[in-house]
Amino acid sequence: MPAALPALTALAIGVIVVVLLLVVLDLPAFVGLVISAFTVGLVNALLMPDVAFGSIPGDVATAFGNNMAGIGIPILMAAIIGKSMTESGAANRVVRSFQSLVSDDNADFALWGSSTVLAIPVFFDNVFYLMAPLARSMRARIGDNYALYIAVVGGGGTAAHAFIPPTPGPLAVAQKLGAGESILGMTIVVGLATAIPAALIAGVAYGRFINERVDIPLRESMGTTAEDLENQAQKPIESLPGFFESLLPILVAVLFIAAGTFVDTFSGSYPSLQALDPLTNFIGDANFALTVAAMVAAITYLRMDDFPRQIWQDELTEALQNGGNIAAITAAGGAFGAMLAASGIGMVIANALSGLGIGLLITAWLIAAIVRIAQGSATVAMITTGGIMAPLVPELTVHPAYLVMAIGAGGITTSWYNDSGFWIVKEIGGLTQSETFKTWTAVTSILSVAALIIVLVYSTILPLA
Repeated sequence: MPAALPALTALAIGVIVVVLLLVVLDLPAFVGLVISAFTVGLVNALLMPDVAFGSIPGDVATAFGNNMAGIGIPILMAAIIGKSMTESGAANRVVRSFQSLVSDDNADFALWGSSTVLAIPVFFDNVFYLMAPLARSMRARIGDNYALYIAVVGGGGTAAHAFIPPTPGPLAVAQKLGAGESILGMTIVVGLATAIPAALIAGVAYGRFINERVDIPLRESMGTTAEDLENQAQKPIESLPGFFESLLPILVAVLFIAAGTFVDTFSGSYPSLQALDPLTNFIGDANFALTVAAMVAAITYLRMDDFPRQIWQDELTEALQNGGNIAAITAAGGAFGAMLAASGIGMVIANALSGLGIGLLITAWLIAAIVRIAQGSATVAMITTGGIMAPLVPELTVHPAYLVMAIGAGGITTSWYNDSGFWIVKEIGGLTQSETFKTWTAVTSILSVAALIIVLVYSTILPLA
């Protein structure tokens, strides 16, 4: 049996089963994703002799646990942040400050700029946790445009995370290509020049296009109903917390995480920073940073509503219950993707495409894109492709930073069921599956293609080699 056949069979059956369970039978997302993960694992065991049949349930549980270890605490704390910022009026206060700088017609630019800046030092999922309450409050205050706000937050955050070091993805790829700190500055410059126009196309332009065609209502999410948001939007500004206090949970999370990112990135070049590693690794961990941010938001919530501690505790517990459901669905999506990855589909696709006689930038984008769609993880797609393309760097006639961008563009395309990010956006945003595909999945696809075209234009006009 050809080595590619088991992996391709696992992929095909996995796609059929997950669509059947989630779309046709409309099972709860968590149940459907776990069953799909078991199914792919069984196919792996039947077709691959080195996979033990009896280990499949444990492998699925381990993959679920590994994903939960990465997102469990952040999502639960994000639930507290969302509930507290919304109910205290903090999100409403920040939104009104944005509106004082831009008109209602251009409110999307405020959200786009904020998500872009936040995503440079912070992982995208954490950015979405922090920006979702603002997007929902903006929708409640203005009365429409929610599809647009989801698109700009997703487009800005994803573009910055995929293209601008020191975010881990492009930094890891640059290091694999031998394009580490020696040309890190150029990679950052090219990353900014790629991320900004690509996000304007995929986030703002497409967001405004789809917003004219899809009206997404506010639904209950993270323990907050649409009615709660609309009531907050009508409150006089004098009854809301101050701007700095309102923004403080986001500032705390970003500054803590950014400190860890900064020291990790530059401690090799500046030994004096190494003494800070233990401290910044601790406070810069998303689990700790979002916990502190959640407590800051919760204290403001208690202060502004001035109700008994027991009621405050009950409200936070309700938020945690909602967050637990979101975390479970997200981790199950990651487990489904992990079972697909275990089939070896990523390397099968990468090996099949690496010998194509097309330009290196397009080849790199194509490999990363198909690996991403097949197994769900953008990071895995980028690192896999970086390893394959590294020996070909001497053949480049353009600066290696362009290759980093092409790989990043391919690695972020077409987020769907096997990507935990899909479920984060759907559940925290309060979207249906269809709405998530029309906004988030479409944005990632357009962003990927737009970034590739931009990179090809830049590398042709200004090769920098």
